[in-house]
Amino acid sequence: MKELVIISGKGGTGKTSIVASFAALAPKAVLADCDVDAADLHLVLDPEVLQREDFSGGSRASVLLDKCIGCGKCEEVCRFDAISFDGPANDVIGKTYVIDPISCEGCGVCEHFCPADAIDFSPAVNGQWFISRTRCGPMVHAKLGVGEENSGKLVSLVRQEAKQIAEQRELDLVIIDGSPGIGCPVIASITGADLVLIVTEPTLSGLHDLTRVAELTKHFGIEAMVCINKWDINEQITRQIETQAAEQGLTVAGRVRYDRAVTKAQIEKKSVVEYDAGDVGLDIRELWSTIAKQIV
Repeated sequence: MKELVIISGKGGTGKTSIVASFAALAPKAVLADCDVDAADLHLVLDPEVLQREDFSGGSRASVLLDKCIGCGKCEEVCRFDAISFDGPANDVIGKTYVIDPISCEGCGVCEHFCPADAIDFSPAVNGQWFISRTRCGPMVHAKLGVGEENSGKLVSLVRQEAKQIAEQRELDLVIIDGSPGIGCPVIASITGADLVLIVTEPTLSGLHDLTRVAELTKHFGIEAMVCINKWDINEQITRQIETQAAEQGLTVAGRVRYDRAVTKAQIEKKSVVEYDAGDVGLDIRELWSTIAKQIV
C-alpha cells in the first residue's frame, strides 16, 4: 500500500479538483481529506456517511459554579485572559468566575492552582470525523470546529483510519488531499508518505510558495513532484516555475490548462475527468499516468 499526498502552498490552486479526478481514475484507492480546517472534497464526491465520531484533541477548562469561592486565583494564573469575574451567584458568593471557551488554550494551570477544586478540566470535542462511501471508493474525512486547535492531531487520525481501511480491504493506494501551506496540518499530512504532488499556479505567490513547500518535503526526505495548474494564464511564470523546480531537484509531472469546465464540473458534483473529455480532462489523465507510474 502506498500513500500519495496532494498539497499546495496556498488555497485555491486547484488541489482538490486534482484529487477528485485522481479518485475517479485510481482503480483501487481509499480517499482521505486531510484539509480539516476547510474540507471540500465532499462537495465533489458527495459521500454517504456510514460512521460519525467526535474528535477530542485536548481538554478545556470550565468553572464549577457551585464550588467557586471567588478567590480569583484562576484569573491570576491564567496567561490567556480567558477568565473573568462575571459569573452568576451561588450559595456562597454573589458573583463567580467564568472561563471563555474560545480564549481558553487548555493548559490546565487554573485547575492545578484552584484551592476549591472548582475547575473542571475535561476533554473537549473539537470536531468530527467520518467514514463514508463514495462512487470512487471509501473516504475518510473530518470537520474541525470553528476556531478549534489540534488540526494536526485530527489529520493524523484521518490518515490512520484511511490506512486501516486500505489494509482491511486490500486496496493499493491512499490518496490524501492535504492542507495548503507549510504548517502543522501539512506536516501531519505528508510525514511518512511515499510521494507528494505539489500543485502550484503561474503567479508570483505560486512561485514563492512552491519554494517553501519543496523545502518542507526535502526536510522530511519525501519525494515530491510538481503540477502547474492553469499554466496557460501566464506562460512566462510557468517557465520560471519549471526552471525553479529543476534547480530544486523536482520533476514537473504535468501541466493542466485553464478551462471553465472545471467550475462547471464542481457545480455538477463531478470531477473534471468525469465531466469533461476535452483538453483539460486529457491534461489530468496524462498527469495521473505520470504519477501512477511513480507511485505503483
